[in-house]
Amino acid sequence: MTATYQGDPTADRVRVVLADDQPLVRTALRMVIAEADDLEVAGEAGGGAEAVELARTLRPDVVVMDLRMPGMDGVEATRLITTAHPEVHVVVLTTFDDDAYVFGALRAGAGGFLVKDMALDDILDAVRVVAAGNGLIAPGVTRRLIREFARRPEAAPRPRELAGITAREREVLTLVGSGLSNTEIAEHLHLSVATAKTYVTRLLSKLGARDRVQLVILAYEAGLVTAQR
Repeated sequence: MTATYQGDPTADRVRVVLADDQPLVRTALRMVIAEADDLEVAGEAGGGAEAVELARTLRPDVVVMDLRMPGMDGVEATRLITTAHPEVHVVVLTTFDDDAYVFGALRAGAGGFLVKDMALDDILDAVRVVAAGNGLIAPGVTRRLIREFARRPEAAPRPRELAGITAREREVLTLVGSGLSNTEIAEHLHLSVATAKTYVTRLLSKLGARDRVQLVILAYEAGLVTAQR
């Protein structure tokens, strides 16, 4: 069932819609979000169609989306939301047996992938990261996504050409595609974290990628990372 909440319109908070068919999951997230000064729940949905409608009417900053829901699933809801409202970011909550769903959500434009057994505080941190326009994939999920790509040759019939990037940017893209954070990239290439972040920002601009998650897709499609990495 859809629920909306009236927050403080003057508060500079990240507005979140929770979409999950399990009321207990929504309740747990709502309670922990209520304790955060910079986040607020704008509405709740028990299905994909309701999530799409709330995204349309409320224009939240982030939708936290379950993938397996009755009726319209989270993949289709993600596609409709990101297509109609590109300013609304979608964070997918998944379990490790949802690879096929995660692959679909990745293609649909989700900007974050988290596993349901993560600590609630870590999920909130991820919401903040994605709201700021930075894609995020939970540790352990990236390699599974790449393996899923590898099982689907139609996803990348031939390596994609990456025109206009430097050799160093290509190195950085390879590391992003392998799931490394900016800090890890900096350590690997003996750079400052600020420099690593600058390279990632340049890649986003040059390749027309919406966020870090799309850079993972591009790295795979260009043949820079494989299931064996």
